[in-house]
Order: sequence, then structure tokens, then C-alpha cells
Amino acid sequence: MKIRGQRVMLDFHLAELYEVETKVLKQAVRRNLERFPEDFMFELSKNELDKLRSQTVTFNWKPTTYAPFVFTEQGVAMLSSVLKSQKAIQVNVEIIRAFVQLRKLAIQNSDLINRINEMEKRYDEQFKEVFTALRYLINPPEKERRKIGYKR
Repeated sequence: MKIRGQRVMLDFHLAELYEVETKVLKQAVRRNLERFPEDFMFELSKNELDKLRSQTVTFNWKPTTYAPFVFTEQGVAMLSSVLKSQKAIQVNVEIIRAFVQLRKLAIQNSDLINRINEMEKRYDEQFKEVFTALRYLINPPEKERRKIGYKR
């Protein structure tokens, strides 16, 4: 769902996902607030909560005194590092593995880009002639055509 222009998940959904109680999740977040800046997590305002409830009629809302915490993608990842459930630990390990893989891919791609740039600089003049020849073959200059018929 989108709230404040960001894709987010609600605390009670994440509690279910990480196999902990919502109360435990909120406690872990409050104990580690410095890990959750506003672009990672925020609490819904009363207006946002009312609007969300009215938009999701079929949603199974549990009566609560407090507005739910809302987590962005970064917050969901950070949450896996502060919760102690087995599921949260597994998710955190997978996030680290994915990050390492992405870093390796980025390094490989930057090497490839550097090689292509070097080749482009080295062979620029030769390729320029080839491209000029190809353009000539694709669009040859028009010759003046002979007129057909009798000359007067």
C-alpha cells in the first residue's frame, strides 16, 4: 500500500511475517529508534488511520489504542536486524547475502563499462570511418537522373 507517497507495510502485518507479536515488534522499534529515521518508519496520524480504515472495508482491523507503525522497504530490512525471532534472523541473513551479490554485480558491471569506454576511445577513429561508410551505403547520395524521351 502507499502512504505519504511511499510503499509501506503496517506493523501488524510485519509482526505476522516475522512471527512475533505486534507488541514485541513495537517494543523492539522503540528500543532502537535511532535505527528508524522517518524514511524507514513513521507512525500514522489519526487522520491517516481513519482514512486507511475507511478505504479498506474488508481489512481485518484489530481494535487498538495506538496508531500502527508504518515501515518502508528500508524499515522492513532494518526491522529484521532488531527482532530476535528465527524468521527475522533468516530474513536478515538473506538480506546481507543479497547485498553482497549486488555489490559483486556492480563491481563487475563497472569493470565492463570501463573496458567499453577504453575500447571506444582507442578505436574511435577506425569506427568513425566504418560508420561513415555504413551511412553512405544506407543513404547513398542521389545522382542526377537522365531524362527519358526525345531531345528537341
